[in-house]
Amino acid sequence: MPEPARKGERIFRGIPVSAGVCRGRVLVLGKSHATVSKREIAPAKVADEVTRLEQALAQTRQQILDVQHKVSIGMGAQEGGIFDAHLLVLEDRTLLDEVIRNIQEKRVNAEYAFHVVAEKYASTLAAIEDDYLRERATDMRDVTSRILNNLTGRQEEVDLKKIKEPCIIISYDLSPSTTAQLDKKTVLGFATDVGGKTSHTAIMARSLRIPAVVGLKHASNELETGDYALLDGFNGVIIINPTDQTLFEYGQIIRKQVTLQEKLRDIQFKPAVTLDGHRITLSANVEQPADSVEVIANGGEGVGLFRTEYLFINRETMPTEDEQYRAYQQVASALKPQPVVIRTLDLGGDKFHSQLQAPTELNPFLGWRAIRYCLQEPTIFRAQLRAILRASVEGNIKVMYPMISGVDELNQANALLDQYKAELRAEKIPFDENLEVGAMIEVPSAVMVADTLAKRLKFLSLGTNDLIQYTLAVDRMNEKVAHLYEPTHPAILRLIKSTVEAGHRHKIWVGVCGEMAGDPVLTALLLGLGVDELSAAPALVPPVKFLIRRLKMSEAKDLADFALTCESASEILIRCQALARDIAPSLFENKA
Repeated sequence: MPEPARKGERIFRGIPVSAGVCRGRVLVLGKSHATVSKREIAPAKVADEVTRLEQALAQTRQQILDVQHKVSIGMGAQEGGIFDAHLLVLEDRTLLDEVIRNIQEKRVNAEYAFHVVAEKYASTLAAIEDDYLRERATDMRDVTSRILNNLTGRQEEVDLKKIKEPCIIISYDLSPSTTAQLDKKTVLGFATDVGGKTSHTAIMARSLRIPAVVGLKHASNELETGDYALLDGFNGVIIINPTDQTLFEYGQIIRKQVTLQEKLRDIQFKPAVTLDGHRITLSANVEQPADSVEVIANGGEGVGLFRTEYLFINRETMPTEDEQYRAYQQVASALKPQPVVIRTLDLGGDKFHSQLQAPTELNPFLGWRAIRYCLQEPTIFRAQLRAILRASVEGNIKVMYPMISGVDELNQANALLDQYKAELRAEKIPFDENLEVGAMIEVPSAVMVADTLAKRLKFLSLGTNDLIQYTLAVDRMNEKVAHLYEPTHPAILRLIKSTVEAGHRHKIWVGVCGEMAGDPVLTALLLGLGVDELSAAPALVPPVKFLIRRLKMSEAKDLADFALTCESASEILIRCQALARDIAPSLFENKA
């Protein structure tokens, strides 16, 4: 495609959400301006309007389930889980009852009643000073658009499947449903006026691995289809009519990234060993059996965390023991002889099965979740533990309990596990008699009694996301306090060190399976603190391994010694960044 004549470089700055650089012609997707007309309904036709609404809801539900299925297969269960929020809109009785009441009492057509009520809810969410809740307004409007299209017979504004020429999409916003349609062969990247790093659209862009920038404010109004642009997903920039000098600088970035990808492929199946011979296990986190393909493709040494709750959510019924057995057996068989660590159900907090009568809790993350939930729902726990035991016959399965806060919970869980082992023996169903049991260390109380826990376990795994949240009392989805969420806070580092020492005193290994494990900047620090295993998203395994293979363990220990005596989280982070950039500069060379 010939490059158009440039009229003068213009730069739009936003928020980088998916790394990469691309250039090409712009396709501006305008906001739909279709209005929803109001019609008065005769009393005899009110019931028919309610029926139309119910049919549209059923049709929309099936459409969302279809999209979710495709996304789960193409991107993974976590990305497919994004559409759980959309499905919940269709089950919101408060909203739907108000719509039906408007139809019946005001005698208006179903699409108008739904539009008015849904927009009221979405506007309220969008006005809240909380990123997470504001982004749920986007989910609601996505669902609303689908329902209105089904009620009116209106087609989507743009069918992305019909795009023939490669382009960069610019839009006020892109819904998750629209993002799911993007084809990397024709959509080089995209940018939106609104959105944040934690938006569902941003998450899906990262899964698709296409460059993306959000939060550009007014770009969709100022740009025109056909403009020539360069999109920088590393730094959150859109450059219109880039100069030759700009193109040259970004050409260097692209060449460096290609070279880096070649280096990462070269070490893909090599061990994670430091320059001075220290070996560390580098595993991957998964959410469904199909993810085992990604573990192998990225050189992961087995699974350090199988998040089993994704087998439970967005279902009409609970998964049976046999269904769970087949899922666990499939992963274990695919990865043999590499280990597969299965975490028992971590429902609660922000994840609940749609059929459960979950209580309304003021503090759900401090409430009925994880091991607390399982111990009070023994029927559900029994089916899962029996399924894990049956699958353990493959010989490479380990099990761990989430959110253990003290020895009583551990003893109760182990007693149930022993009970189900006895059941299987009586039924003559084989399992691994030497199944290893571990626990997640996610709350400060578990660190304080780690010695006691380690006596009864074969391994400990630090869930750093929750450990940081609970220790620092920070909700990182709350923009007013998100800056206080600091993985390098001295308190966090001392908790990690204390856990490692407790495990090693009892000759068991200690791993990290939270987000810290997938951040190359923090890799040396974790190794210096004595961690034996890191488990991260499959795509993050290669860059972490790349850094480990260029690191000396002596450097990692010096960094940890400094961190354990330093009083400032920011100073520790700066030292971590300096070391990481010094030993693996190509991981961080993305500035023009």
